[in-house]
Amino acid sequence: MNDIYNILAKLLPKYEDIAALYTKDKNEIDDSVQELMLYFMQMNVQVLKDIYERDGEEGLIRYGAVALKRALTSKRSAYYYKYKKYYANLINLSYKTTTTQKNFHKSIYNIAQEVEEDIKEQKIQKIEAELNKLHWYDSKIFELYYQGHTLDSLAKETKISRNSLYTTIDKVRTILKKELVGE
Repeated sequence: MNDIYNILAKLLPKYEDIAALYTKDKNEIDDSVQELMLYFMQMNVQVLKDIYERDGEEGLIRYGAVALKRALTSKRSAYYYKYKKYYANLINLSYKTTTTQKNFHKSIYNIAQEVEEDIKEQKIQKIEAELNKLHWYDSKIFELYYQGHTLDSLAKETKISRNSLYTTIDKVRTILKKELVGE
């Protein structure tokens, strides 16, 4: 079993050359070849041995070449979803940081968290803007409910019927969904 993996490891430079036919980006070449090696590791060992016994190293190179071509050119490949689509979306996003640290450095390890926090903040701001457009009664009941009150506790504190509170909260939810999701 290890013999076939040693042969594949020896073919690594050839796979890099093949990947270089489809992209000039060194990171893409390295990532795609790494994905190919992972693919080989997850493959049925007997299938790999059969390819090697039938066609030798040339068969493994051809098999890897087809897999690399698919990975680097198809938008339905696992490589595309794992690397290209993800990083393309990160590059296109403009984001800001809310951290108080001085000399904050952007890195691939904290971009996702920053983007997520920024998106949450944007959604909260949109909700607040929509709530400000509503009647004060509707927005206040909605805010109280989402600050942790239950319908029963709100009814007890405000002396407003539970059904009336539910109707108001449901109405506000419907308005917010229409305004925010319908964008």
